[in-house]
Amino acid sequence: MLKDIMKKVTVSAPGKLMLLGEHAVVYGRPCIVTAVGQRIRAMVELTDQPVFELNAPDVAVVHYQKPMSELGKGDLPKGAKFMEVAIKNFGVRRGVKVTTASEFSSQFGFGSSSASTVCVIKALSELTNKKLSDKQIFDLSYKTVLDIQGKGSGFDVAAATFGGTLYFVTGGKVIKPLNIKSLPLIVGYSGIKVDTVTLVNEVLEKAKKYPAVIEHIYDAIGRLVELAKKAILQSDWATLGELMNFNEGYLASLGVEGPKLAGMIYGAREAGAYGAKLSGAGIGDCMLTLTPAKAKKAVEQAIEKAGGQVIDVKANVEGAKVESSD
Repeated sequence: MLKDIMKKVTVSAPGKLMLLGEHAVVYGRPCIVTAVGQRIRAMVELTDQPVFELNAPDVAVVHYQKPMSELGKGDLPKGAKFMEVAIKNFGVRRGVKVTTASEFSSQFGFGSSSASTVCVIKALSELTNKKLSDKQIFDLSYKTVLDIQGKGSGFDVAAATFGGTLYFVTGGKVIKPLNIKSLPLIVGYSGIKVDTVTLVNEVLEKAKKYPAVIEHIYDAIGRLVELAKKAILQSDWATLGELMNFNEGYLASLGVEGPKLAGMIYGAREAGAYGAKLSGAGIGDCMLTLTPAKAKKAVEQAIEKAGGQVIDVKANVEGAKVESSD
């Protein structure tokens, strides 16, 4: 029996939005990512039976069970695989029961898989009294993502773990918080769901065909990120908007802009935004703008006119945290 140790903990972690650096970050260039206010919560319990149980109704997984000795084996349900592999990688010897609830739909591309992975790792760190550091939680969560996807930069894992707005280099080589008070974004959802790995692989094929061209684009995006970091720290939103527009141009040249996102982006600019660009892998999911207060309503209307959905998103929020324990 379990005695004299914590048996249950609830942890939450935020989603993310990429500000600048998509695709290039996969290949060693820096990016800037911000944590968003929509959070995932995971109640994690240690049990006496050596069984993993998951209830994640937001992703249509209910009463999913598997022996602890079988974790990571077989055909894993999409909604369960990240948490299952995370528990396997952590190496807990007890049974584990996880119940999740999300404040945002996984369709938005806010990084729900990474956020749920971070929640589980942090919760197990508390339950087993290992008290892993944020960097250790990042490393183990990032390993889990790589085990499943085969590739990925880890910026979404970093946002979920550390929160705030981060200057990030592939694999967590650099994770630098940018200490700002706010980030005045307007976010639009395209209504199109895309697979990140598929798009990354499509760009990779172009890189194989035109290596010098694509490397030049990645280098240029990296330079934009360095300039953007300075603009963010100075709260120079007009300059940051211009840099976002440049970044969008490079992403369009990689072929990941997409007509629906383009309509939303260019509509927002014409309505008075400082800048607008896609956020994430491209083609679908979200776009974002930096907008003067006087143009906020016009920009939101332009996004909706282009067929997008304006989402109420607070940026620069805190990272993974323990909300309750028993």
